[in-house]
Amino acid sequence: MRFGPSSIADAEGAILAHAVRTSSGLFRKGRVLSQADIDALHEAGAGEVTVARLEDGDVGEDEAAARIVKACAGDGVRIGAAFTGRTNLYADMHGVVVIDATRIAALNAIDESITVATLAPYSAVYTRQMLATIKIIPFAAPRIAVEQAERILKGGAAIRIAPFQSRRAALISTAMPGTKAGLLDKNRSALDSRLGALGSSIVFERRVVHHADAVATALGEAKAAGADPILVFGASAITDRRDVIPAAIEQAGGAIEHFGMPVDPGNLLLLGRLGDATVIGLPGCARSPKLNGFDFVLQRVLANLPINRADIAAMGVGGLLTEIHTRPQPRDQRPIKGSRAPTIAAIVLAAGLSSRMGRNKLLANIEGKPLVRRVAEAAAASAVNPVIVVSGNAAADTAEALAGLRVAVVENPDFRDGLSTSLKCGLRALPEDCDGAIVLLGDMPAVTPALIEKLVAAFDPAEDRAICVATYKGKRGNPVLWARQFFPDMLQLEGDVGAKHLMTVNSELVCEVEAADDAPLIDIDTPEALVAYAARAR
Repeated sequence: MRFGPSSIADAEGAILAHAVRTSSGLFRKGRVLSQADIDALHEAGAGEVTVARLEDGDVGEDEAAARIVKACAGDGVRIGAAFTGRTNLYADMHGVVVIDATRIAALNAIDESITVATLAPYSAVYTRQMLATIKIIPFAAPRIAVEQAERILKGGAAIRIAPFQSRRAALISTAMPGTKAGLLDKNRSALDSRLGALGSSIVFERRVVHHADAVATALGEAKAAGADPILVFGASAITDRRDVIPAAIEQAGGAIEHFGMPVDPGNLLLLGRLGDATVIGLPGCARSPKLNGFDFVLQRVLANLPINRADIAAMGVGGLLTEIHTRPQPRDQRPIKGSRAPTIAAIVLAAGLSSRMGRNKLLANIEGKPLVRRVAEAAAASAVNPVIVVSGNAAADTAEALAGLRVAVVENPDFRDGLSTSLKCGLRALPEDCDGAIVLLGDMPAVTPALIEKLVAAFDPAEDRAICVATYKGKRGNPVLWARQFFPDMLQLEGDVGAKHLMTVNSELVCEVEAADDAPLIDIDTPEALVAYAARAR
């Protein structure tokens, strides 16, 4: 890759290396300069820019990131679209992330252009939580390095999710003379919270005296009831392999796999087996809602991941939890906002009168599908959720055309008063936790799920990318993704207008996302346009 200063006159087709601000707007770094850009920069008085030019043997940043992340991802993992050389992996389910740390380290050692950052292996994760990010540092990576990364990953996914299984657990609590019933109630309450957060529950409970015979009998009853795992809370902490609880496990016909763990709090955990059931002797800290060593073990057990002596020994690195105040409680481990995929909804505007068409154009068939269905299908096939279609004109027919799709249809009774009423109707239907909304026009059949995903990948208000607009050859079109911060202004619109003026007012927050084809510029307004697009589709 060639990198350095270039005169404006010679910069067409080059990648802008540093942002350039002019009176007409911001040219962001990474932009491939078109002739129109060159003209605009020349008019703004710019004489020289710093650019990058790819050469033979280079793989562009987005292609390189997409190839590597595709090879990384396994079961339960969703791949985000590539943008500015970055692609993220997200959890598609609630479970434990399994990461091949050796291969991730090998990826990071290939070339300084390729970086892969992940969560810690065996972290509990929730749907939409970010698992990893692949970032190509310069504007391209060497082809030989990308191919080496693909070879390293060829043996199987390096990142996958082991989903939590719904398990029927047993709780056995022991008591000594003077043990208060409230303490045993606390045992149950703490475990109900932990198990419930992971999709499991206690279906068997016994409270017995702190004696090996009594515990062994209760273990046998729990096993006969089909409980797994079996959790044992002793009135006194386990201090030796010959103590009451380990002795009871062996007396019941089970075996001790490991006693103790290099995690603090959680040192006095006992891991055993009774037939095919896992038995865990609990440390006292398991009564606390704070993260402790028991959580490390429980999460793996409920995700049906094997755990043995070596696995527990490996927990020592990162196992000092006593002084870590930033760790979430096990029953409240939802990822912080910045570590999850943004919650983006879609609003499909499909309520208009189609006055230039002479009939409701959104119900016109293209290759056997109504126009509005083609647009709604693209949104529903992407990661956005929910997809809200705003109807008005021929509302019943529109709803019928959308039957079976993952969409919610909202009828706008004021559709005759203009586009703004439909936009506001869609905004009011959005969930409160929505970070942004992508607005699609119901008459743009060439928009694809890939384009929608690319807009979502570009969205990052913290990086001043709060309005993401689809473009083709530098010309802005639709759809447009809007951050929630603009919703109040959009709700003040009146008449037959959209929110385009907000892009002018907030130009520093606009990110142009170049499409692979002219889909952002294709809309169907006339019978001639419909015939032309239908021929193109064929």
